[in-house]
Amino acid sequence: MDGGSRIALPTEKIIAERRGGVGWLIFNQPERRNAISQEMWDGIAVAGTAFAADPEIRVVIMRGAGDKAFTAGADISEFEKVRADAAAEEAYHARSAAAGRAMKSLTVPLVAMIRGFCVGGGMAMAMRADLRIASSDSKFGIPAAKLGVSYAQESLERLTQLVGPSMAKHVMFLGRLYTADQALAMGLVNEVVAPEELEATVEGIAAEIAANAPLSIRAAKTMIEQSLIDAPRRDHDGNAALERACFDSEDYKEGRRAFMEKRRPVFRGR
Repeated sequence: MDGGSRIALPTEKIIAERRGGVGWLIFNQPERRNAISQEMWDGIAVAGTAFAADPEIRVVIMRGAGDKAFTAGADISEFEKVRADAAAEEAYHARSAAAGRAMKSLTVPLVAMIRGFCVGGGMAMAMRADLRIASSDSKFGIPAAKLGVSYAQESLERLTQLVGPSMAKHVMFLGRLYTADQALAMGLVNEVVAPEELEATVEGIAAEIAANAPLSIRAAKTMIEQSLIDAPRRDHDGNAALERACFDSEDYKEGRRAFMEKRRPVFRGR
């Protein structure tokens, strides 16, 4: 992919492109509050795989088209056709899980730029991000109990890690909407800004990340995620290799030189 180029996807309802060192993933169904259809899950899977394979990308931002929603979650209008029973749900889940695996494969930071509704599967998608920046007019919630469905185990684990078990139960048992300030207080988002400041704030964060040492960030992201699982199941050898790679890198030499020369380092990810 060249700078500013768009990735070919199986649907126009997902837009994926690279602008410099930043990948952009856009949920593009604003007339339905960016609700995610089956074909959109397929598009997310393709986009995530492409981003993960692009060595020029240092950070990925995901957002919703328009100003009404990040994403309102799964497209409920499809449920009678694609999620009518347990067997249909298994087939549906296979496609959404493929999208989840593709996004999880990213070794660079994933930032969610949230404006408007972020509910249900939209919350699950936002919780896959490493950082979540929300506008003050955003709304959050998981209405699974109001629909009679179960939220995925992995998403519940992530919710519990972010907000704690007591608050996770509050979210799931009540199925209510929360304001951006409430989401910030419970630890669901990292920062809340005015709507007109959201894009500039997120782009500034992405620029800061992109200017830092990619190998250091990859090691930090991987080992922080590893710290959330039981010690016997962690990839201790892999984590040690990531640490060694940083200290053996050209970027480490550049960082030392730049510090001594009182200038900004130029990192190349090697």
